[in-house]
Amino acid sequence: MLDALLATIPSPDQGVWHLGPLPIRAYALCIIAGIIVAIWWGERRWVERGGIKGEVTDIAVWAVPFGLVGGRLYHVITDNQKYFGPGKDPLAALEIWNGGLGIWGAIALGAVGAWIGCRRKGIPLPAMADALAPGIVAAQAIGRLGNYFNQELYGGDTTLPWGLEIYRRVTQDGREDALAGVAVDHTPIQVVHPTFLYELLWNLGVAFLIVWADRKFRLGHGRVFALYVAGYTAGRFWIELMRTDEATLIFGTRVNVFVSAIVFFGAVAYFIIAKSRGEREDVAAVRSSGVTPSSTPSSTSPLRPLNDDTSTDGTTEAAEEAPAGDVAEKDKKDSPESVKPE
Repeated sequence: MLDALLATIPSPDQGVWHLGPLPIRAYALCIIAGIIVAIWWGERRWVERGGIKGEVTDIAVWAVPFGLVGGRLYHVITDNQKYFGPGKDPLAALEIWNGGLGIWGAIALGAVGAWIGCRRKGIPLPAMADALAPGIVAAQAIGRLGNYFNQELYGGDTTLPWGLEIYRRVTQDGREDALAGVAVDHTPIQVVHPTFLYELLWNLGVAFLIVWADRKFRLGHGRVFALYVAGYTAGRFWIELMRTDEATLIFGTRVNVFVSAIVFFGAVAYFIIAKSRGEREDVAAVRSSGVTPSSTPSSTSPLRPLNDDTSTDGTTEAAEEAPAGDVAEKDKKDSPESVKPE
């Protein structure tokens, strides 16, 4: 028995620390760290693909809030039994710091926010998504560390050497609370499959895969993002089947198993269809031809509106730049002597 315990992975004693009245939650710190990594990596990849430095941060201002709201909405909808019903507190649905973000909702609404940001700056969304994809899946891996501190999202009992020890945590007033409590001792009440760790390692593998494929085949037009989605959902499918935490079931199967399968096939279909668009797009060449309100058109800019060719005296720049002989010939034809009566 002692040998088995020494071979397992211990859980943290707690997931929340207090600086006076201010709680510092490991889950929130992991989410923030993941977002920072995603923006940093995405920024580097965007510039390498022809984008302008700082644009990823501008897009993140839209995508991150939308993603957090979408992730929480999906969690509350699919795990509504935790917040609604007899004896439940509906206001707890707003307590995002206690864990509970559905990646499906985060990606869906986050994409809406990114689309708004891209549209405002004249950036093609598929190209931006390709640049962000590795950073997003790496951020998901970092976020899974929050589940480790919260002692959540694990699988069934196991005797494998990498089994995770689950401790009994108790608050100062004696209540058992896996999130806010502190471990009273290090005698595990369970040794389980660390499914959050399986997903963390899988996500890192997907990140390396899509970076390699992008460099090898010069993927573009949203195909890097599609490959990320397909790779992630393939892993989420089998990992979800191992989890034992409470979840909404459809025909006795966790709802996220069905969602993983549906999204996987959708991503594969897009990856195949987008292949017809050829190699990676030139970001600078496919930017929107519209001028943002804050920009001033240049006389030599290819993005200048057509009606800006008119000069202040009503003549056109094209006429001003025409050879003198052509202008004289035009004036001769338009003179009264050159006009023949009908």
